[in-house]
Amino acid sequence: MTDAGPGSPQIAVLIPCYNEAGTIAAVVRGFRAALPQARIHVYDNNSTDGTALQAMLAGAAVTRERRQGKGNVVRRMFADIEADIYLMADGDGTYSPDDAEDLIRTLMTEGADMVVGTRRNVHADAGRNGHAFGNRLFNQLYRGIFGSEFTDIFSGYRAFSRRFVKSFPAISAGFEIETEMSVHASRLKLPVSELELDYGRRPEGSHSKLSTFRDGAKILWMFAMLMKETRPFAFFGALGTAVMAASLVFMTPVLIEFFETGLVPRMPTWVLSMALMMIAFILYAAGVILDSVARARAELLRLHYVNLPAARAGVPEARAAAAQADRAA
Repeated sequence: MTDAGPGSPQIAVLIPCYNEAGTIAAVVRGFRAALPQARIHVYDNNSTDGTALQAMLAGAAVTRERRQGKGNVVRRMFADIEADIYLMADGDGTYSPDDAEDLIRTLMTEGADMVVGTRRNVHADAGRNGHAFGNRLFNQLYRGIFGSEFTDIFSGYRAFSRRFVKSFPAISAGFEIETEMSVHASRLKLPVSELELDYGRRPEGSHSKLSTFRDGAKILWMFAMLMKETRPFAFFGALGTAVMAASLVFMTPVLIEFFETGLVPRMPTWVLSMALMMIAFILYAAGVILDSVARARAELLRLHYVNLPAARAGVPEARAAAAQADRAA
């Protein structure tokens, strides 16, 4: 994959960065050596330690994104950059540029829209015990809610087709962006693949930007919002079941007393239980209606996706057709 002839795919390496001056130069040089035909784009997210300068000196095209958060950076990168194949990695040196060819080769040979570089031994190298526990918990939760296509939803090392990048809405603002990518692929039933790769430790002086509790809460909230948007019947059905259970708890002693005495002395409790029961039925009805809306939205997203030319091979004709489709849209 060293030739960059007229029929070769255009490859863009996308590296979102925040205060990675100690590692970004080596990362850029590593990708330039591994993928000499690729364009290296570093998006600096308000770094204060000279990250942008180091990336520029190493040969990357540097752009600044003022909105703080990885999700905001990814949204900007996906909107700005035109390519046939996109490779996204972190700037902290934990992902090896030598694995880039394997990710791209898997994307092309399997006809996938996204290949995730799952992190070998991530639970041992996640930095803090809280991060390792969160990785296990959220991956299991994801498989329970959205499906079993992915085993490492937080990996930042991914290869994408142009179809994926230009059909991905990118709503998240922070570290939840990888979760949103996985849900997008699961929702539209896109062809995806995983490739297990070594995961390195951060070098001395480089620190994780993740906060165990703050970012964990954001990811949990994102799970709830994505479930509401993509599986509304399950979401509102679960809420309705919880409210109905509470209604039955209040209702049962009142009914027992009524059948024993023929009286309802605790009228406020009975009114509360009936109000909760009505709310439960409203939640069920909302779930049914919004499920139809979600299906229609998924169909529209799918139609937009299939209307994007499959330019994975990178031939000039496919690339021109892709540009023409973008202009028409």
